[in-house]
Amino acid sequence: MSHIALYRAWRPQTFQDMVGQQHIIQTLQNAIRENRVSHAYLFNGPRGTGKTTTAKVLAKAVNCERGPAVEPCNECDACRGITAGHIMDVIEIDAASNRGIDEIREIRDKVRYAPSEVRFKVYIIDEVHMLTTEAFNALLKTLEEPPGHVIFILATTEPHKLPATIISRCQRFDFRQVSLEEQSVRLLQICQDEGIVADDDALAYISRLSEGGMRDAISLLEQVSAFGDRRITLDAAIDVTGGMAADQFYQLAEAVRERNVAALMPLVESLMQAGKAADKCMENLMYYFRDLLVLKLAPTGGAVTERVVDRERFRAMAEAYSSQRLFSMIDVLNRYQVELKHASQPQTLFEVALMKLCAIGDEQASEGTRDASSSDSVSSTEVTKLRQQVQALERKLESVLQNGVQLQAGQDAGAGASRNPAPSSRGALRGSFGSGGGIARSKVKLDGYIAAASSPESGIARSRWGDVLSRVKDAKVTLHAWLKDGELVSVDGGNLLLAFKNDIHRETTEKPNHREIIERIAQEVLGVSYHLVTVMLKDWQAALDGAGNPASEPLELVPEGEGAPDAASKRPEWVEEAVKLFGEELVVVKDNQ
Repeated sequence: MSHIALYRAWRPQTFQDMVGQQHIIQTLQNAIRENRVSHAYLFNGPRGTGKTTTAKVLAKAVNCERGPAVEPCNECDACRGITAGHIMDVIEIDAASNRGIDEIREIRDKVRYAPSEVRFKVYIIDEVHMLTTEAFNALLKTLEEPPGHVIFILATTEPHKLPATIISRCQRFDFRQVSLEEQSVRLLQICQDEGIVADDDALAYISRLSEGGMRDAISLLEQVSAFGDRRITLDAAIDVTGGMAADQFYQLAEAVRERNVAALMPLVESLMQAGKAADKCMENLMYYFRDLLVLKLAPTGGAVTERVVDRERFRAMAEAYSSQRLFSMIDVLNRYQVELKHASQPQTLFEVALMKLCAIGDEQASEGTRDASSSDSVSSTEVTKLRQQVQALERKLESVLQNGVQLQAGQDAGAGASRNPAPSSRGALRGSFGSGGGIARSKVKLDGYIAAASSPESGIARSRWGDVLSRVKDAKVTLHAWLKDGELVSVDGGNLLLAFKNDIHRETTEKPNHREIIERIAQEVLGVSYHLVTVMLKDWQAALDGAGNPASEPLELVPEGEGAPDAASKRPEWVEEAVKLFGEELVVVKDNQ
């Protein structure tokens, strides 16, 4: 039996046959019973949920020779003629191909004539949202003053595209997606009556793929049945629909968990050679990680989908991930899925997305049998305490500077040692102040940074610096405009070294409130607490070339006005005027040299 024959054989012929729309059916049956049938209905909802089928059953019910009846008999000439499409008074129109004003004018002219074969003329206009504005205007007049022998039934998947004047003249019914349970029951009934042997998990999988559309579910059932010679298994359903088996999900998730990029590449290649689409694989993988997250956050909620086969294995995989990492992974897959729609090399982008998942930091992931949630709370508490201590020390330092006390290099290095085991690097960090800080900027020792520029830690930080910039932009757009002028060149001793082309951008970035935002976001993205250190790009390049190294000059912090020129005094007059007019936050000076 072909798909068309199977669908027609199981297309509902009465209201009782409808699946998942009981609230609508009951309303229509009550209206027929009380002889209060409306002159116009609007059926809207997702595809394959029974809008057009309900319209035809309603046409039979109001025109049945034994009625009007709450259920058509399907035996009289009127019912059989409407089912076969032979009754000329029941007209079904596809608005996608008959969307002009001429077609609607023809309807308007013909509705005046009484029906010739049945009790009511019924016009079923499918995809009515495709009509032109002129056609809607022509239809509006007919809906306002329809003859008593005419019923209009408008069906659409996009009701928001209809004019409000049309909607207000119709009784609106919203068709919902058919639930998985209702679909599975109907598919099982079809299989039993058609002599098809089907596994329960295969029917649940088909129902899931249909996305609430009964028509799509029957189509997939026929397709899988033909592939398996009237024997439907889960593996056959996965192969026919281009999905991924549970074991393939597990292998990918295991490789991502272990950050094993070498194991990912052969898995992706085998999927592509098996004819799997990259976008479909990414979509299924997103659902898989979503199920892991649901099981982790609501283990007793019963919200895990029918996609889960081996629940114990699935539960063990969920325990291996932290909830924070799962959130980040789903977010990454969602962004790449959007890009994948327009990618010329989908397999490559899918591989990059998986490698991105491997690179996501996860300090709070559970190790062995340790409970992930308690680990998250402990780590969060420690970070909060450290942040409060650092903020308290910063306030003390600012208070000292405001009182005009001169700091020596050794004192600053000693203060830094209380916060960081690397005193020289920490001293370099707190030795960088702009004009707002009241002291001149110290020189940065670059020897350690040059040696660490090619280290794996620096490489990882550089590869993920784009994410830091993106999140800084979300937090503060103006700060992103200044920060993007800097280039992350090295990571050493818990410090991030940024090289700036423009001195104004460097000064603005180093402001305490800006520094706090950058360091906080860098810790969230990179998974490690870092401090920000800046240098001019020309000094960094000179140090790399061996032409000159600022590290040879001693660290010296000098209060403003004692031999150290204020950085703002070096600005041109027109810059000062711009700052007065618009404020320091909105003025950006670009160096074109």
